[in-house]
Amino acid sequence: MFDDAPQNEWKDAEKVILEDFGKTPEDLFGVSFTGDPGKGVMERKARASASVAQVHWARLANGEEVAIKIQKREIAQQVGWDLWTFKVVTRIYTWLFDLPLYSLVPYISERLLLETDFVNEADNAERMAKLVAGEARLRDRVYIPKVYRELSSKRIMTAEWIEGVRLWDKETLTRPWHGRWREGSPGCHGTPLNPPDRQAVAEIIRDDPSKEHLKPNRDWWKGHNGKGGLGLSLKDCMQTMVDLFSAQMFLWGWCHCDPHPGNIFIRRQPSGKPELVLIDHGLYVHMEPEFRHQYSLFWKSLMTFDNKTIGDIVRTWGINNPDVFASATLMRPYTGGDNSTSAGIKRTMSVKEQQKRHYEMQQQMRKGIREVLGDEKKWPRELIFIGRNMRIVQGNNQYLGAPVNRIKIMGSWASRSLVDSPDLSYQERLVNFGRHLLFKFVLFSSDVVFYSSKVAQFFGRKQNLEDDMEASMKKVAGDMGFELNHNVFEG
Repeated sequence: MFDDAPQNEWKDAEKVILEDFGKTPEDLFGVSFTGDPGKGVMERKARASASVAQVHWARLANGEEVAIKIQKREIAQQVGWDLWTFKVVTRIYTWLFDLPLYSLVPYISERLLLETDFVNEADNAERMAKLVAGEARLRDRVYIPKVYRELSSKRIMTAEWIEGVRLWDKETLTRPWHGRWREGSPGCHGTPLNPPDRQAVAEIIRDDPSKEHLKPNRDWWKGHNGKGGLGLSLKDCMQTMVDLFSAQMFLWGWCHCDPHPGNIFIRRQPSGKPELVLIDHGLYVHMEPEFRHQYSLFWKSLMTFDNKTIGDIVRTWGINNPDVFASATLMRPYTGGDNSTSAGIKRTMSVKEQQKRHYEMQQQMRKGIREVLGDEKKWPRELIFIGRNMRIVQGNNQYLGAPVNRIKIMGSWASRSLVDSPDLSYQERLVNFGRHLLFKFVLFSSDVVFYSSKVAQFFGRKQNLEDDMEASMKKVAGDMGFELNHNVFEG
């Protein structure tokens, strides 16, 4: 569902390569479409296709396998029209509903345009790889594929090919491992990738690329009956995911904003532990140190109901309604504030009126949104895409059955980042360390709620903690006169 968009014909993909490099695919990648045994091989039928680009598998002459991401030729024009339509619709909504939305358009448009610049994506991938390698808590659990700069351009990105299992494939992730002991899944930590069948390469049909299936099926680890899996824990997989994106937000200030399941692979390491592979690095936001520190303190304050600190921080962001913003951040109703918005709705209307007079409720909600977007000049634009990231991560945890306490993990990273951040003075970090130790005790109450939910699941309750949070948010949204769409941020 995330990479099965219609793909362009090979002749269109070939034109992009010729236009960007002035070389044929055979010359650029050193491959042969006639079965030359001294050359590499490449599939002209894409293995995956999304709205912006499609991905082709190739094995270079030196035995290295790559994913060649080729931008669709019509995208440049299509994106221009899409962004123009987005601007027009946002202008209409701004005027029609009296909401300060149009001021967000330039920032959003700039971010989305960068997704079509594969040089930018390569830069982001290499930067993230360095950040992960420098963090002891993540370097053995997260992997960023290598980029081949000499084979990449603004519309073509060549990166290391990854054999892995999609995050949402719960059965394959958890079924018993039928591979050898102390051996990883294909391509993981030295586990070899067996080459294509020589007979298949020799019989490449030059005039019919759609019949090319050169990449071997590497599913030996599923056993003879094909019913095996990676033998991994969903909790370990999801813990790694939440840890990674928490580090991006709170520690590094460099946040991947499209973590849908199509962009995440899971591999089994020789140790038997999962390794998360993150791909598609086109959409990132940068958080300046001051804003990142504020955001970390804001999250920490949410966990301790420190309403004064919450109010002080959001006011510097031009936000005049801490309750609504806190609830949107947690993706559950924030019960530590004064609940002024929802209380105002219920105070001005009876139960019967709440059911019938949706217009008045919508007016109250618009007021709440205007208060959240209070001062357009101060409002941090990064919050748009940070919110997208958190919603997708929450959706992933929910789909897997909420195996981890996502909010506790994020709160812990937020607090700890104020200790580890090199942008703060040693004195500030020392003070924050003492506060972090106290904060760890506060998180115990979050564990009580989480494990109570897990016990209820064990005894047959179908809903998990993330389901409960979403149901609560839908109820609050309903009180305010609008409907939440569960799929709005998914991929």
